[in-house]
Amino acid sequence: MLESRTAPVKAVDERGSGVGRPSEAGTSPAPTWWVWLAAWPVTAVFILSNAATPLYVLWQREIGFSKGTLTVVFAFYIVGLLGSLLVSGVVSDRLGRRTVLLPALALALAACLVFATASTVAALIVARLFTGIAVGAVVSAGMAAVTDVAGPHRKRLAALLASCAMVFGAGLGPLLAGILSETLPAPTVTVFIVEMALLATALLAVLRMPVGRPAAPAKGAWIRVPGVPHGNGVQLALGIAVFAPGITATSFVLSLGPSLLAGLLGTTSRILSGAMAFVMFLAATGVQFAVQKLPRRTILTAGAVSTTLSMVTLVTTVRTSSVPVLIASALLAGAGQGMGQLGGLSLLNSTVPAQRLAEANAALNVGGYVPAGILPVSAGYLSDAVGLTNGATVFATVLMSLAVIGGLVVVASRRRVPEPA
Repeated sequence: MLESRTAPVKAVDERGSGVGRPSEAGTSPAPTWWVWLAAWPVTAVFILSNAATPLYVLWQREIGFSKGTLTVVFAFYIVGLLGSLLVSGVVSDRLGRRTVLLPALALALAACLVFATASTVAALIVARLFTGIAVGAVVSAGMAAVTDVAGPHRKRLAALLASCAMVFGAGLGPLLAGILSETLPAPTVTVFIVEMALLATALLAVLRMPVGRPAAPAKGAWIRVPGVPHGNGVQLALGIAVFAPGITATSFVLSLGPSLLAGLLGTTSRILSGAMAFVMFLAATGVQFAVQKLPRRTILTAGAVSTTLSMVTLVTTVRTSSVPVLIASALLAGAGQGMGQLGGLSLLNSTVPAQRLAEANAALNVGGYVPAGILPVSAGYLSDAVGLTNGATVFATVLMSLAVIGGLVVVASRRRVPEPA
């Protein structure tokens, strides 16, 4: 039986101290600085998620593999992430956020070691797989932990910080990798040593985080396609309709953006490719702070429009070989993902009970990452066959259609998008 959204959930501190969650009635809410600190593990793991992006040109030269193989390496990240989402949300809701986050951080540390010593495509695949599993855990348990620490009266802040932590980390990773690999020795090693230090601080934050474990968790299978309680399907569908095209657009820039830069500029500068990814996710972060007080339907609609415009400019980029237009496409893609992600998380935070929130977050990300894995891989192999210009044009046309459909779905569902009083 599905839980009532109004039923109180008792909690037991995961360290055995008997302290309830900050959101539980009768306990003092955590200070605001803890809400910000609770988002740090999400940022730390997402730094790793894209840290390898500027380094693929080095591995391609040293190991030797095609653009199609590159997108397959990228896709194994999606495979690990989706596999993690099948279990991490449910485990987090039943056993507690810390139970999921600690192994995830340990696996992220292992991924750093594999990346730093990689000399084969197989090693890169393993590292990306480990990274995907860790990311799947933090987008479900980590984001839910931010909401738990924030409590019921700071849900909008929780959604904003959790979403921004994800996209800021995703952009900071490639920027760090680009700068460190160009300026310091051991270009494919240094960034992962730095990342291991960052993950260690995130580990300490999780160990001290004031989160608890529900005393009456939901029932059902431990491994399953994540979902939401009855009555919340509309909110999930609206979030996916905009978030999925947005994150697919940014995934394309991450996987094939360096190839586009090489073709347009004749350069393999890792700082340049890392900076492009950083400004893309910086746009995703900044736009969320800018629109946070707007109605959720407006945020989702604007996200769909931004992703649509990103694909229009992508087609213009490959037809005109214009670097400024490529940067504009990346910025619009970042804004589209940011608004789709914020709108989707806000809808779930406001309607899904705490004992199902991590699973709901996992469901949103499954809906987003499936096309984000399939479409860029298809575009990579298509580009090998018919050229990067034609491959990117086909990809942009398909994704633009999905973004338009998502925006129309949101506009048509105006009465189904709950707004705060």
